[in-house]
Amino acid sequence: MIIDAHVHCGIQDNSPPQALQDYLDYSSGSGITGAVMFPPVAEIYDRWDYQFEDTVYWQKRRQRANEYLLYIGTDDFQVFPYFFIWNDFAVEQITMEHKGIKWHRHDDEPEYRYTSELCEKAVEEIRRRNMPVVLEEELANTLCFIQEIAPGVKVIIPHLGGLNGGYEAIKANGLWALPNVYADTALAASHEMQDYIHHYGTERLFFGSDFPFGDPKNELKKVLRLKVSEREKDRLVAGNILDLLATSNITR
Repeated sequence: MIIDAHVHCGIQDNSPPQALQDYLDYSSGSGITGAVMFPPVAEIYDRWDYQFEDTVYWQKRRQRANEYLLYIGTDDFQVFPYFFIWNDFAVEQITMEHKGIKWHRHDDEPEYRYTSELCEKAVEEIRRRNMPVVLEEELANTLCFIQEIAPGVKVIIPHLGGLNGGYEAIKANGLWALPNVYADTALAASHEMQDYIHHYGTERLFFGSDFPFGDPKNELKKVLRLKVSEREKDRLVAGNILDLLATSNITR
């Protein structure tokens, strides 16, 4: 079993095409049997407008994007849908099928309202459901989220920190050592993966491709070439993420 823990998937944004069948075409022959999927950013907010203000149109677009992932799994390919959250913090739309949260912005994109009451309530609901959060944010907000806004919440830093300030910056701030902080390998350099494993082990690291921006086959090859045991490779490509999601969305 091989699970890709970082895949963008949707049918409203086709630049580039990223429907389920597009992913299956790219990953064909790789042995990948399932994927963690979240909607493309362009289906959630206007990332090119720093002053973006939410509208009913975007709220409906987000809802369609999050619901789409609930119905696309097949007998041959398992989909683990994540709920992509934005500034309406619509946690009432999370279903029992959603296995995690996608929380994403880059430093030139519209900002989350971290100080709002809705944000606080959303974090409380995420904590209550024991859901992991894939957090892609600039470094200052990553630190604030993990240390102040949502302490103890399970956080997955994608790309081994590549878009959260960089691997070394995350390391220097001590985040990789925290037991509730995980990482995926999507588009990360092999030497960063090996350094992470040397210092922190393999238990909190997942294979991911960042499709459609990364090629699933090539990203998987990087993980399979790592200097670890076969058992550890099995954990990296499936076991770790399956264990994490086995207890997700189980309300406390």
